[in-house]
Amino acid sequence: MANIKSAKKRARQAVKRNARNSSARSALRTAVKKVVNAIAAKDKAAAEAAYKTAEPILDRESSRGLIHKNKAARHKSRLSAHIKALA
Repeated sequence: MANIKSAKKRARQAVKRNARNSSARSALRTAVKKVVNAIAAKDKAAAEAAYKTAEPILDRESSRGLIHKNKAARHKSRLSAHIKALA
């Protein structure tokens, strides 16, 4: 356990930051999963609606550094390609 005042503060900050990041990452994964499930169900309308909500979440978390910007771009590209492929 930290003994120095600044180290104690850093430990508190790390706990807060970890909780925030875990929550944001979970929300991101849930949003992407909703799109994937709609694509698997071959429901184009639901997939487009879910993608519309997932896209800004991907952009937001990549700009904040939670995920890499290329990872966000890759997810968006692949999901939109799958949605377009639906008849």
